[in-house]
Amino acid sequence: MDSTEIWKFISAALACTISLSKIGIPAVIAIYKSNYFMALLSSCTGAIFGTIVFTYLFAGILKWWDRLKEGMFTSKHPKKTFTKFNRRVIRIKHRFGLTGIAILTPIFLSIPIGAFLAERFYKDKGKVILYLSTSAVLWCFILYFLFLFFYDTFRSLFN
Repeated sequence: MDSTEIWKFISAALACTISLSKIGIPAVIAIYKSNYFMALLSSCTGAIFGTIVFTYLFAGILKWWDRLKEGMFTSKHPKKTFTKFNRRVIRIKHRFGLTGIAILTPIFLSIPIGAFLAERFYKDKGKVILYLSTSAVLWCFILYFLFLFFYDTFRSLFN
């Protein structure tokens, strides 16, 4: 494997760390054209890498933010107010749970937003990473095989 192939793999994987549906899979298809194994390998690797990085990043940020809030409000605790947004977020959490967040993350949200929401509501990093990574890998397969299924239609559009 020469350096060009390594850079192709890294750039395809990095495109999948942020968003599979909008950036990742289209970039992987453009880079690898007909090398199906490398396309799937790089997209799955990037999605899992992004899930791990953003989960730990947001865990650190949230821990820092909580410590900062504690220091600001040591003398008096502000009364928590429930806004429409707070109620909606709690309702979504109770209705869909971690599984719902994981299913929606790669295709509709993005990996950083999904990792933030999952880490905010569920502190078990191992479970969060497992659910988000599994969902991302499944969506990689689904999106890539949808592309392969409709390849002839797409090819006629681009030619």
